[in-house]
Amino acid sequence: MPDDTDLTAQDAPQADEAPSQEPSSATPTQSAPSGADEPTASESLIQLALSELQERRDALLSEVDVLTERKLQLEKEMGSSFAGQSDAIARRVKGFQEYLGGALQGLAQSVETMELVAQPVVVQPSPLDAQAAEAAEHQHTATAGPALADTFRPDEELIRTNLSRFLEQPDFYAEPWKLRRSLDARDIALLEDWFFNQGGRGAQASRGTRPRNVMVGAALIAVIGELYGDQFQTLVLAGKPERLGDWRRGLQDALGLGREDFGPSSGIVLFERGDALVERADRLEERGEVPLILIDAAERAVDIPVLQFPLWLAFAAGPGEIEDDEDDLLR
Repeated sequence: MPDDTDLTAQDAPQADEAPSQEPSSATPTQSAPSGADEPTASESLIQLALSELQERRDALLSEVDVLTERKLQLEKEMGSSFAGQSDAIARRVKGFQEYLGGALQGLAQSVETMELVAQPVVVQPSPLDAQAAEAAEHQHTATAGPALADTFRPDEELIRTNLSRFLEQPDFYAEPWKLRRSLDARDIALLEDWFFNQGGRGAQASRGTRPRNVMVGAALIAVIGELYGDQFQTLVLAGKPERLGDWRRGLQDALGLGREDFGPSSGIVLFERGDALVERADRLEERGEVPLILIDAAERAVDIPVLQFPLWLAFAAGPGEIEDDEDDLLR
């Protein structure tokens, strides 16, 4: 029996202690869910941040790829359009430079070996050569003679008389179409060469200024008037209204003319264009009249159709004369 009592007594406390342990065991059971929720939220935030970083990384890598491809394309275009061409041009220039250097070197060597001073060869002409040269000279003189004989040889005395009179004191009250001014020896030499060497067709050196050339032209008109009377008309080509004005005033003063003497149906016609002058000269020849053509020194060339007419005088400008004339027009 005692044993049973002891066992009962020993068992009783254990039974009492059991209820007291239930509340303590319930406390950890209620706190467990809150501890489990906290790691889950943190992991979600981390995953969200990682996903955003991954998206930004992918976007940046995509932009880097696009920029890299653009960079390669630009380098390719620059290489083909600028650098490549520049390099090709540089190679060509270098090759030409080398070729030119070699050519100049070869030329210098050729010049060094060349005999610069040629030894003169003296050939004694034979008597037959001398006779042939003399015959050729006589033939040239014979062929050059008809131009003078056919045109002004019959009137040589009258022409020289008028030219000599032009050297005297001017006659300011002479009749119209007569020269009212005087010339100097160089003017007379020019007219004599034109009459007797050129046969009335050719160019003469300008007297230096337009007024002086106009004076020579007036003397020529006066002489031709003595030879042909009313069967000729003077045609003046000057190219610009200002130059034609100088010719009109100069001829009017030197020959005692009026404004009515200048015009299509009068004695002197002024032209700016050579083709119009040629047309007028053709019509004069069709009517049996003689055109006398005077060409200003400012005209740089003589039109080929002018050369067909029997009487024409072109003044050839000297060095700087045309430039001075242009400067006067600008002022």
